[in-house]
Amino acid sequence: MKIKICGLDPTRDVQLCIDLKVDYLGFVFYKKSPRNIDLPDIKILSKYDKEKSAFVAVTVDPSDDFIKKNLVGNFDFIQLHGSETFERVNDIKKLGVKVIKVIKIRDQKDVSLYKDYDKIADLILFDSTSMERSQSIRKDLLPMLPKGEKFGLAGSIDFKNIQEYSQLGFNFLDLSSGLERENLKGYKDHLKIKNFINKINEIKN
Repeated sequence: MKIKICGLDPTRDVQLCIDLKVDYLGFVFYKKSPRNIDLPDIKILSKYDKEKSAFVAVTVDPSDDFIKKNLVGNFDFIQLHGSETFERVNDIKKLGVKVIKVIKIRDQKDVSLYKDYDKIADLILFDSTSMERSQSIRKDLLPMLPKGEKFGLAGSIDFKNIQEYSQLGFNFLDLSSGLERENLKGYKDHLKIKNFINKINEIKN
């Protein structure tokens, strides 16, 4: 099972996640988010030995200029949360960065939207439409979503429901608020992260 932890602090959280062999480490570039990081903090990331982890820049409708100046060469993936079309995703890939395209699921009709990006995106992540409010996708829609290494699931995932999602066949999960301290958005709880990864390792074994 692949795990992505999103909304990390470049100074505080990175080494822990690398040591725990978290597959994807997400850093938010979205000014409205309490998890947004400052552009100068990108330089901090270059100091780490990522080992087998990958750095992901989480964005919303980023410009070519922003990608070229800040992301190319510093991140392995760019995660697209905006209204990017197939053509836009294709153009972004040409800039030299792998793409995770987020598909927002509200109703059954949204499930098939991934097909527009299946041939161009490196990974596809299904999420709710809530953005920063940490809501999960409706449970009746989960069985309809494609499974496999290319497809991930996000939205209110935590220690309590990981077993359920695993049994549904999801093997790529994206977490953020579920690993934060209570009533403290954007501040990751390292004990929660350790316990979650231990649980993941139990499921794998």
